[in-house]
Amino acid sequence: MRLKRFFRFVALPLLVALPSAGAFAAETYYADQGHTEVRFGWNHAGVSMQNGEFITTKATLVLDPDNVEQSTLNVTIDSASVSSGFVPLDDHLKSKDFLEVETYPEITFVSTSVTKTGEMTADVTGDLTIHGVTKPVTLKTALTHRGDHPLGGVIDYYKGKWVAFSATTEIDHQAFNVGGFSTGPISINIVTEMKDRE
Repeated sequence: MRLKRFFRFVALPLLVALPSAGAFAAETYYADQGHTEVRFGWNHAGVSMQNGEFITTKATLVLDPDNVEQSTLNVTIDSASVSSGFVPLDDHLKSKDFLEVETYPEITFVSTSVTKTGEMTADVTGDLTIHGVTKPVTLKTALTHRGDHPLGGVIDYYKGKWVAFSATTEIDHQAFNVGGFSTGPISINIVTEMKDRE
């Protein structure tokens, strides 16, 4: 009888107050700057394909492996970190003609939904903001690693849990008021390794 009373007045309320097991399923990862690439490509006046990248990116992934569609992704890119490998072009891309980085220092992506498309793939839809304009964009993503990093046994930096994924999409840069003309969509390719600590 005493045990039943204990359960009723102490143990049962405690169990009700505790989150369900599913609440602990989500894993949080942060982009590793040294192994994160945000590359973009464009058709230069129909003459050739050109490429550039953003050097500085921060991202947070909250991954629910048991319910992938509950996962979230938030990305912040330093727009002034744009790099084409040619300084005069970089300066032009940073100017009012394109990214206007002094006024709009960040490019952001905030996921709004995740749709699983395969065992290791998902469509991540979210709000992409460039040059002060926000448009919905869908990233085609593929998970390439989850778990201990292969280098964790030999290099302390890599200890802990990691995930890695790639993502691709296309955007119309003119829809974001970037650039005065276009010869086609901008392709975006992302590769990142993310660790379980900042």
